[in-house]
Amino acid sequence: MLQTIDIQQQLIKERNKKHQSFDVLQWVQEVFEDIETKEKSVLERLAQSPIHKNVNSFDIDKVDANAIFHIKQIKKICIDFRLRFLDTRYFKADYPQEVISKIQALEKEHHTTLDGFKIIAPSKLFELNEADDPLLFAPMGNGYYYLIHKWGKDLHPMRKIKFWAIKNVENLLWAVLAASILGTFVTKNLFYGDMNNFGHIAILFLFFVKGIIGMFFFYGVASGKNFSAYCWTSKYNKIS
Repeated sequence: MLQTIDIQQQLIKERNKKHQSFDVLQWVQEVFEDIETKEKSVLERLAQSPIHKNVNSFDIDKVDANAIFHIKQIKKICIDFRLRFLDTRYFKADYPQEVISKIQALEKEHHTTLDGFKIIAPSKLFELNEADDPLLFAPMGNGYYYLIHKWGKDLHPMRKIKFWAIKNVENLLWAVLAASILGTFVTKNLFYGDMNNFGHIAILFLFFVKGIIGMFFFYGVASGKNFSAYCWTSKYNKIS
């Protein structure tokens, strides 16, 4: 009666043909050392990137069109959601195993060694070990970047609104104007009662404008913060 074939045993036999007096434990150790060496190489490149180049060569027949983004698109998203786009050498959080695997797979598929890695993340991830939606890119040249991997938690849906006022100077002025108008109409009766007129309202409005602008700039100078439009590629936490 014919016996069934154990594929695992067949694999072991085939492997042992190339390894006489085979030491399984030694072989396993060598495998793990090889994996560790390759992973270490990727992590070292991420920690020091860019090392040798800022442009990578990809096989046009194997790229994912949905992973290609231009610097203008990256800039807009970073400014809208107050994110940074920096070299990975400034990234302080840990990389999940999927990142290393994705890089190794891309390098094998495209027959290249990637360098010049960039990452999109909130500024706190360039200081603290937290995970909040980082995106890892490799430059392709001519302002284009290839998305390698995204991990961590998604951003809060209100993040864009939260940082809208400090997106740029124009937004700040609109926010100050809106807040001043609201503050004026909410408090005009408190200050003037039924005796308020246009002159009183105008003075109160200017008071709110001056006070709100003063608070914004006091906080900005004291904390060293800058508008999102000017700090999305800055490696500094405070205005330099």
